[in-house]
Amino acid sequence: MIDAVKAHAGKKEAETKMEKALYAVDPLTGLIVAAALMHPDKKLKSLDADFVMRRFNEKRFAAGADRDQIRSAQKLGISLEEFINITLDAMKGIDKELGL
Repeated sequence: MIDAVKAHAGKKEAETKMEKALYAVDPLTGLIVAAALMHPDKKLKSLDADFVMRRFNEKRFAAGADRDQIRSAQKLGISLEEFINITLDAMKGIDKELGL
């Protein structure tokens, strides 16, 4: 756990799957929240991976979300689209706690 937090903070190279996933997911969750907030109903349930992917490809949208850091999820052996789907589904599962 400590190594995952260090990798997340850029204090060590992400080596394990957990470290790689945590490193990549942090900016992605921010991008997903920004995408939800721009949606008319401001709800995660209204988003799909295609919508998030289109926002991902807009460089000026949520400019603070490091796209290279998000793309590093591919080091897990899955596509970027699959990683977005997994993250979006997980966030939808706790949408009430997130207030979205």
